Order: sequence, then structure tokens, then C-alpha cells
Amino acid sequence: MNTASLFQEPPIVLVVDDDQMTRQLLRRAMEQQDYQVVEASNGEECLKAYQDYQPHIVLIDALMPVMDGFTCCTYLQKLPGGDRTPILMITSLDDKESVDRAFAVGATEYVTKPIHWPVLLQRVRRLIHQFLLVEQLEAANLELQRLANSDGLTQVANRRRFDEYFDEEWRRHSRTFLPLSLILCDIDFFKRYNDTYGHQAGDECLKLVANTLSNNVKRVGDLVARYGGEEFVVLLPNTLAENAFEVAEKIRENLKQLHIPHAGSKVSEYVTLSLGVASTYPHQEQSKELLLASADKALYQAKTSGRDRTILNVVGEW
Repeated sequence: MNTASLFQEPPIVLVVDDDQMTRQLLRRAMEQQDYQVVEASNGEECLKAYQDYQPHIVLIDALMPVMDGFTCCTYLQKLPGGDRTPILMITSLDDKESVDRAFAVGATEYVTKPIHWPVLLQRVRRLIHQFLLVEQLEAANLELQRLANSDGLTQVANRRRFDEYFDEEWRRHSRTFLPLSLILCDIDFFKRYNDTYGHQAGDECLKLVANTLSNNVKRVGDLVARYGGEEFVVLLPNTLAENAFEVAEKIRENLKQLHIPHAGSKVSEYVTLSLGVASTYPHQEQSKELLLASADKALYQAKTSGRDRTILNVVGEW
């Protein structure tokens, strides 16, 4: 199988050797296999080139000035992704101690000089092939995880992900004594919207609402999720009640500014939201369901008070 075909761009080979003739021979051999080649003449140059180009394999000499290959391998392991990138050491050293040392510092393969070119090319091809397959597998697993945790229509987190994250954050906040806030929001008269404009338009409306939520909840650690039907939930770690209320009001106002027509609404000519905000300082004697129930109660109050508004409840303030 052509290894280069596994990747959109030709794989990058980083060649590290203090001997210019050896580098030229390695470059020519690698380029004949349709690989891109980056050169370095010592370990320090190798570390910089690795960070600049993120190669798919490193071919490195053991004995070099400034920084030798053994030391360089040790430092490569500490760079982001360095512990996964295959390293093939090419050296005239063939004693057991050198071989053991090479593998101990992170080398994946070991080839001695003079180079047996068919063997080298086969090993390079195999190592790159394995590296690319692992990358593809990891990307596929990440995508499967994203799909498992995302709502298919709106692309925000789904109920399953919310339940997991809510539990994680509740336990974390119980240890750190930080405030945890939650917003429940519901699209006003959404059934009437579907009846008036059709379910396809309803789906587009849900996407716009989800996008508005995401655009207004951007901190690392915050979570926007579809809770069910036309209801969404926002979890705000380390957030005081008044700040959560401000976030909810910003969401409500920004959605109104989109001017999504809603002829079936009884409160506005445009799509609006009712929001319930709850906040507490979690502790072990308290159930997280209390925070959720408080937000749900606040949402109910927002609806019965005329909709298109935000109501705040503070739970167990102490």
C-alpha cells in the first residue's frame, strides 16, 4: 500500500545527521518515496524543526556535535506528540549497550551504518504507515465520541453529555466550595411555531436558538446542551447567581434581536425565550437534583408570569 495515500499531504520525514553527504543520500531516498524531507545537522536543530514541521517520522544519527541523538530523543519525548512520533536511529554503533540505550530513550527502530537501503526504506514505510493508521483511528474515535455526546440536529451537547458533566461538576464544586449555576430555557409557544411554519422551519429555529446560546456561553468549562424538545440547558461552573442571570438575559435579548418571525406567539411577533436560573454552592449533603428543580421552578415562574423573561432562584445560600 502507498503510505502517502493515507494522508492528504505527503508525510514529512525529519532527517538528522551531522554529515551532509549522509543527509543528501537520505533526502534523495525519501523523496523517491514521495515523502517531504526536512533536514537538521544536530539535536538542537532537530528539536526546533520538530516543533516547526511536526514530522511523521524522525531519522536520527546517534553521534553528533552540539547535542547527540540519544539526548535529542529524550527531549523529543517531552514535546507535544513527541512520544508518539516514530524515531528511527541510524548509526555506526552496533554494540548491545548502544542499542539498549537507543530504545531506552525512545527510539522505535535501530538501523546500523553502512545503510542497507532496502531494509531502511521498508522500515520507514512501515513506521509511517503505522503512525498514520493510529492518527486516523484516534481521529475516528474522537468523532465517534463527539457524535455520542452531541445533539444531531443542533450540534450542541445532548442530554446524555449534560447528565455526565453535571454530575462531574457537582462533585468537583462540592470539593472546592465554588458556586455552580444552571439556566433552563424554553422556546415560547414552540408548538404553535411548528403548527404555523412546519417542522422543517421548527428545526431551523432550534438551530438558531442553539447557536445563540453557544455564541453567548464561551468560557472553557461552560456547557450548552439540548435538554429535550424545545428546551435547552446551560451549565455555568464557578459562576455567581447574578452573573448567571446576566448571561441568561444576554441570551434572551440576543435571540430577540434575530427577529425570527413567530405569528403564533402570544407575547411577541418574534421568537422569544423564557429562562429559569438557579445557583448554589454545592456540598455533599445536598443533591444536584435540587439545583435542577430550582431552575425548573424558575422557568415555570417565567412562563406563568408572561414569558419572554428570566427568573432567578438561589438555592441554599450559605
